[in-house]
Amino acid sequence: MGGGKGGADFDPKGKSDNEIRRFCYAFMKELSRHIGADTDVPAGDIGVGGREVGYMFGAYKSIRNQWEGILTGKGGSWGGSLIRPEATGYGLVYYVEHMIQYASGGKESFAGKRVAISGSGNVAQYAALKVIELGGTVTSLSDSKGAIIATSEKGFTPEIIDVIADLKLNRKALSDLTNSSEYGSQFKYIEGARPWKHCGQVDVALPSATQNEVSAEEAEALISQGAKFIAEGSNMGCTQEAIDIFEASRKEKKGSAIWYAPGKAANAGGVAVSGLEMAQNSQRLKWTSEEVDEKLKQIMKNCFENGLETAKEYVTPKEGEFPSLVAGSNIAGFKKVAQAMHDQGDWW
Repeated sequence: MGGGKGGADFDPKGKSDNEIRRFCYAFMKELSRHIGADTDVPAGDIGVGGREVGYMFGAYKSIRNQWEGILTGKGGSWGGSLIRPEATGYGLVYYVEHMIQYASGGKESFAGKRVAISGSGNVAQYAALKVIELGGTVTSLSDSKGAIIATSEKGFTPEIIDVIADLKLNRKALSDLTNSSEYGSQFKYIEGARPWKHCGQVDVALPSATQNEVSAEEAEALISQGAKFIAEGSNMGCTQEAIDIFEASRKEKKGSAIWYAPGKAANAGGVAVSGLEMAQNSQRLKWTSEEVDEKLKQIMKNCFENGLETAKEYVTPKEGEFPSLVAGSNIAGFKKVAQAMHDQGDWW
C-alpha cells in the first residue's frame, strides 16, 4: 500500500465550510491526475477529517465521472468502513496490549495501568476510549496550545472524551474544558506544554499528536515517572535522541527496562483499516463493526509478532532483555521491500 506522506499548507482554522470546500475542490483538481484505486489511495491525517474527505471525494467523482475507492475515511453511506475513524487509536492500544502481555508473561494487561496520551484528535480520543474500556486510567491529553492533566484519580471518562471531541469538531481549545464550571475542577490546563513532564506517575505513554513531540529531556522525565511502555500513535512522535534513551533503557535489567514501539508498527491500525475499506469497496460489500474490529486485532497482533520475531532473529537480545521493536520493525519492512524488488527484477 506504500507509505507516502504529503499535504498542503492550507490552514483550515478560522475558515468557513465553503472556503474549505473550495480549497478541497481546487486541490483535488490537480491531485486527481496522480491517484486512483490501483495507484495511490490517500487518507486523512492532521487537519483532514470526514468533512474534507467528503469534499475531495465529491470533487474526484465530478472530475473523473467515476466512483472508486480512491480515498479512505469516507462516509458510511458512500463507501466508508466502520471502525475507520477509531482504527489508529484502537490499533495502537491493541499493539501495546501485546507488549504488556509479553513483558509480563501473560499476567498483566491495561487493567490498572495509568496512561499518558498526547493529542486530542481521532487517534488520541479513540486510544483513550479503548484504554478506559480495557480498565486503564487516562491521565492526560493535549492540543497545539497546551496540555490538559487529570487531577482526579479516575482520570478522563468517556463522557469527557465526548466533550473534547465536540470541542475539536468546533475547532475550540482544550482550555475551554478547564474553564467550564462543570468540568474545570477535574483538570488543569498547562499552556504551551506537552504532557510528559506533568502527567505524574504513569505506566504507559502514547504520543498521539504530531512528530518530534517527545524530546530527550521529556523521555528522561517519563522514565523517572515510571513509564515502562512507550508507543507512537503519531508518526515519528519521538525525536531520535528520545528513541536512543528508550532503547538504552530497554537493555537494563528486567523490572526497570523500558520498551519502545515505533509508529511504523504501533500506529499501523489506521492504514490497516484503510486497506480493509479498499477491500470492501472493491467487493461492493460492507462489513459489520465487529468484523472489522476482529480483523484489526489480528493485523495488530501479526504486526507485533512480526517485529518481535524478526528482532529475535537478526538482533539477538541478551538474556532477560526485551527484543528491539525498532530494529525488528525496520528489518521486517526492509526484508519485505527488498524481496519484492528482487522478485520483480528491480535490483538490476
